[in-house]
Amino acid sequence: MGLVPTEPDDDELELIRRSGVALRVGRLSLSAGTGSYRVKASMARMARALGIDRHEAHVTLTEITTTSHRGRSFRTEVTEVRSVGINADRLSRLEALVTRLEGRKLRDGVETTVEEATAALDDIAARPPLYPALLNALWSGIACAAFAFLNNGGPVEVVGVFVGASLGQALRRALLHRGYNQFGVTMLAAALGAFTYLGFVTVLHGVGAIGVRHEAGYVSAVLFLIPGFALVTGALDLAKLDFSAGVARLVYALMILTSAALAVWAVSSVVGLQPDPPPPLGLDSGLLLALRFVASFLGVLGFALMFNSPWRMAVGAATVGMVANVIRLELVDAGVVVQAAAALVALLVGLLAAVVAPRLQVPRITISVPAVVIMVPGVTAYRAVFHLSDGQTTAALAYGVQAALVVVALSIGLAVARMLTDRVWAFER
Repeated sequence: MGLVPTEPDDDELELIRRSGVALRVGRLSLSAGTGSYRVKASMARMARALGIDRHEAHVTLTEITTTSHRGRSFRTEVTEVRSVGINADRLSRLEALVTRLEGRKLRDGVETTVEEATAALDDIAARPPLYPALLNALWSGIACAAFAFLNNGGPVEVVGVFVGASLGQALRRALLHRGYNQFGVTMLAAALGAFTYLGFVTVLHGVGAIGVRHEAGYVSAVLFLIPGFALVTGALDLAKLDFSAGVARLVYALMILTSAALAVWAVSSVVGLQPDPPPPLGLDSGLLLALRFVASFLGVLGFALMFNSPWRMAVGAATVGMVANVIRLELVDAGVVVQAAAALVALLVGLLAAVVAPRLQVPRITISVPAVVIMVPGVTAYRAVFHLSDGQTTAALAYGVQAALVVVALSIGLAVARMLTDRVWAFER
């Protein structure tokens, strides 16, 4: 005789409902771009608020597997998140929600109902982006224009990069919202950004407004495509010994970076250019320092706003990033090894974020990651792929190793800061 299926009792049905709510928190967190350690923590805290005895999860870049325990019953679920993006506002609201509900459970012993949690999550999920497409493109242009100056670009490069990056981000956002393949969109957006920059400076040269074509800045016009969030959170996942999530996130970042770099290489091949480093601007040291402060602030601010951060959060990240990036540049100018300077200032960013984020009542990652994204060596990484595609293996290896060392150094600095300020990071258990 075969086994006769039995209907779940009321306790099991209630566990199914509560487990689904905790899993939804994870899906919303993962789709907003945070690391797997934060996704697991958010789900566990919501599960605790709902009265689930124990909650375990396995998280990768696009998949979540969870098991919820209550009494003698357990529920295992699997879900998939296909859209990979960054939404700092959603992360902040989810963090505030689970903190409030978990605190109420621990403090007053009041369990959250499924209906209450579902209504709150519906509200968070339904929130549209804080900024329309035009402003989102503007933030991209401002960030990349600041990058252009920090990469020794002059006024012409800064303006050209602003135009190219703005149009590239506008195209990228429009296509991604229509569901097109992310890697193909990245290549199209990179090509548009680079071609727009080159067209801009060529027109200026043609009408006699400038004496040379200022080609050196065209790589900065595609820096809005740098997957800084994925690179940093992937490395932090590895620091937490979460290898499946960390490796997947780093591979994704590498594929995005390669897609953009191949488009830059194609543009370079068509117009006969090479992304060689431009010479220093030769500005007065005092003026250069002041402009570095301004450019660093605007660069981090632009990226934070592009990540859909509220203004208060974006200004906090920009202030932290401005201080740290200027210190990094001054250390490099003083002869400190690039990766050593990166590690030191990333540690500083992590420590400052531990102070600033609680006062702003936002997740620490929404302050620390935008602050270090401006330090990710995007131009160096693009040059590595360009030279590799062009058959210049030695130059490609040199640029690639330098870029990888800086990314590792940034991640080490942030991880050490978390270990110094967060007991969950300092101990395995």
